Amino acid sequence: MRILIATAGVLSPEGVARIAQRLCGGDGEVVVITVIEVPRSFLDEIRSDEWHPLTEGTPMWSYAEDSVIARYVEERGTRLTEPLVSALLACGVEPTIEYLEGEDPAATILDAADRLGADIIVVGATKRLFDESQWESVSTRVIREARRPVLVVPTRARSGADDE
Repeated sequence: MRILIATAGVLSPEGVARIAQRLCGGDGEVVVITVIEVPRSFLDEIRSDEWHPLTEGTPMWSYAEDSVIARYVEERGTRLTEPLVSALLACGVEPTIEYLEGEDPAATILDAADRLGADIIVVGATKRLFDESQWESVSTRVIREARRPVLVVPTRARSGADDE
């Protein structure tokens, strides 16, 4: 079984690691992803010839910034996935990790699931999914549009959180 775990850093690492361990058994595979949004359209706009800096001495945007963006995606991705990856390793599950860039996290998760041939997608839910105001959340979109099972793991309740 190939399990895709999509996290934004809110999943309970130990609980999800135990679930993944049980689901994948001895011969399964776990892929952990996180989606980082980088405003590419804005970057492309300021790189264009129409954009004019406020002062003549301002250097033009160079394509070397792409390496800075890649480093940002990797550093942010590492920070978001590290607790889960550590918990998986502690359970004896060695995951593959991918840091994906995308402006639409739900679409990026679904594309990754298709590309990887995931049997199941694991996502977190920070809000009540059955509340009409949350029908456009990332988790809800993944549930609606996935062509495979989706396991939604609620996040831990914060102390003092409203449990209505």
